[in-house]
Amino acid sequence: MKCLIINGSCHKGNTWRLTELVKEDLLALDATLEFDEIHLKDIDLPYCLGCSLCFRQGHTRCPHNNVVQGIIDKIDECDGLIFAAPTFNMHIPAVAKNLIDHLSFMLHRPRYFDKKALIISTTGAVGAKDATKYVCGTLIGLGFNRCFQLPISAISYNDYQPSEKHIRKCADMAKKFYNALKSEKLHSPSFSAVMTYNLFRGISRHYTPGYQYATYDGTYWDETGLVKTAYSPQVPLPFYKMFYGNLFYWIGKNISKRLVVTYK
Repeated sequence: MKCLIINGSCHKGNTWRLTELVKEDLLALDATLEFDEIHLKDIDLPYCLGCSLCFRQGHTRCPHNNVVQGIIDKIDECDGLIFAAPTFNMHIPAVAKNLIDHLSFMLHRPRYFDKKALIISTTGAVGAKDATKYVCGTLIGLGFNRCFQLPISAISYNDYQPSEKHIRKCADMAKKFYNALKSEKLHSPSFSAVMTYNLFRGISRHYTPGYQYATYDGTYWDETGLVKTAYSPQVPLPFYKMFYGNLFYWIGKNISKRLVVTYK
């Protein structure tokens, strides 16, 4: 199995110390695990311009796709993602938020339905839960099947010495994450994930080729065949969630008739 670690910090401080502990715990569980690392400070990813080309014409038209595509490919190839980012003022740092901004087109076009993730964050005092919750919510929107969160109040600025309690938390979370990867079981999505998926599925019907503001959103859902299903076919979906999803598909399709997003 392959794990991709994204270091969403400009240095290797408290959060990275926890990430290394988790990595050691994972290797103790399975020495055959393979790891790859992306350190965002080293890849020279320019800030997202908000040009909307990823939404309108596809992410390959992003002016920074020469960097972004490599990250997308690595996520495609991994079984599990570890996203490590410290907490700056109740949120993740700009370098990490910049990556998420570049990937946000996938909120309209989810794709990572078989992926599991672990989000790690430390803070000097408070806010780590807010930071991990934000990243977790975004990854679920991108299609991730299961997200685990490890927020820690380190009460330290770059001199963090993990307590026995925090060391146990790392070990427990590493075990949960590993078991999720090893089982390959895909869990039924939450109601919020089904709702978001189907709203965008419905809205895409009025952005297909031939409409005034046709975008790649309209093309993607047809190309993948996802437009035909209330969620990705590879993920189990009970009947009541299927009904719920199709209801929001209908809502999205009808809303988009009256609420057209214009582009210039």
